[in-house]
Amino acid sequence: MKYSALIHSDIQQKWIEKLDGVKATFQERAEYNDLNSRFPYENIEWLVNEGYTLLTLPKAYGGEGATVEDMVVIQSYLGSIDGATALSIGWHVSVVGQLYEQKLWDEAMLDRFAEAVKKGALVNRAVSEADTGSPTRGGRPATNAVEDDDGYVLNGVKTFTSMSKALTHFIVGAYMPDKDQIGFFLVERDVPGVEIADNWNMLGMRATESHDLVLNDVHIPKENFVEVRGAGPKKPNGWILHIPSVYLGIAQATRDYAVDFAKTYSPNSIEGSIGDLTTVQQNLGKMESLLLSARHFLWSTAALYNVTKDGAKLWNETSASKVLVMNQGLEIVDIAMRIVGAKSLEMERPLQRYYRDMRAGLHNPPMEDAAYTNIAHSVLGHF
Repeated sequence: MKYSALIHSDIQQKWIEKLDGVKATFQERAEYNDLNSRFPYENIEWLVNEGYTLLTLPKAYGGEGATVEDMVVIQSYLGSIDGATALSIGWHVSVVGQLYEQKLWDEAMLDRFAEAVKKGALVNRAVSEADTGSPTRGGRPATNAVEDDDGYVLNGVKTFTSMSKALTHFIVGAYMPDKDQIGFFLVERDVPGVEIADNWNMLGMRATESHDLVLNDVHIPKENFVEVRGAGPKKPNGWILHIPSVYLGIAQATRDYAVDFAKTYSPNSIEGSIGDLTTVQQNLGKMESLLLSARHFLWSTAALYNVTKDGAKLWNETSASKVLVMNQGLEIVDIAMRIVGAKSLEMERPLQRYYRDMRAGLHNPPMEDAAYTNIAHSVLGHF
C-alpha cells in the first residue's frame, strides 16, 4: 500500500516523506536493537532533531499542531517501519497532545513545559506498578508523595516505563496520604534519587527499554504537583489511539512481507510462485480484508474525533479501535506466517519480531476486557 494515496493534510504529507527517507536505515537497525534489547537511540535522536516531538504541541505554544487524525496516520506509517521506535515516541506525542488539548495543567506549567519540549524534552507517564497491574483498572499506587515545607518527596517503583533511558521528564502517579488522593507529579530525569532499574527483558517490544523507574526520596517543588486523578469532567482521550496506530503499522509491515514472499518464492515443486496457488490467494485475500477493516475503523475514529462536538459519543469507538486493531492484527500476523511457512520462524526474517511485538500490544491500555465492559455499559445506558 502507498500511504501517499491515503493522506490528506500537509503535515501528514511532510512526515510521510521525511520518514520514507530514513525507512531503510530504521529497518536495518530494528533487528539488532530487538535482539540486544537496545533502545533505538539514533532513531529517536533523528526524530527529536527533525522536530517530531513538537508534532502534537499546539501552534500557540510553538508546536506543529497536529490533530489526532494526523498523529494516527503518521504513527501508523512509523509503526510499519519500526514498531519499537513508533511505540516509544508515540507515548511522548500522545501525552503532549492530551495535556494541551484537555488543559490538564495550569497555564503557567503548560507554558513552562512547552519551552522544554521545544528544547528536545521527552516525556512519558509513569503509572504502572507491579502490585496494581494496569493503571486503567484504578488500583491505588504504592508510590507515595509526602508533602514537606517546600514541596513533595516521592518514593516508589514504576514498571513499564517505556523509553525510560531517553526520557527527560516523567509524569509520576503517586498516592498522597495526607490528602487521601492520587496525584501526578512532573519529575525531571536529573533530580537526585531518580534511577532506572535496567531490568527490561521481555519477549516483545524489547527495544523500548521499558525499565522500572525507581524513586528514592525524590524531592520536587510544589508547582510540580500538576494533576489530581479523576479531577474535572471525564472525556474520551483520542490521543491514546497512538497505541493501535503502532500495531496497525506492524500489521501492515507483516502483510507487505508476506505479499512480497508470495510473489517471489518459487519452490521447484510448482511452476511460478506460491502466489499462483489458490490456497495462498485465499489467505492473501483474507489478510488484506482484515487490514483494510482495521485501518478504516481506526482512521475514521480519529477523523471523527477531530470534528465531533460531543466527544462523549466516541467512547465506544476509541475503546473498540484498540481491541479491533489488536485482534485483527494478530490474525494478520498468523495468516502471514502460514503463507511464509517455517521460514517465518527464522530469526533473520522480521516476521518473528512482528509476531512478538504484536503480542505485546495486548497488554497496552485499554485492556480488552475493560474495553468490552465499558462498551457494554454504554450501550446499556449505564452512563
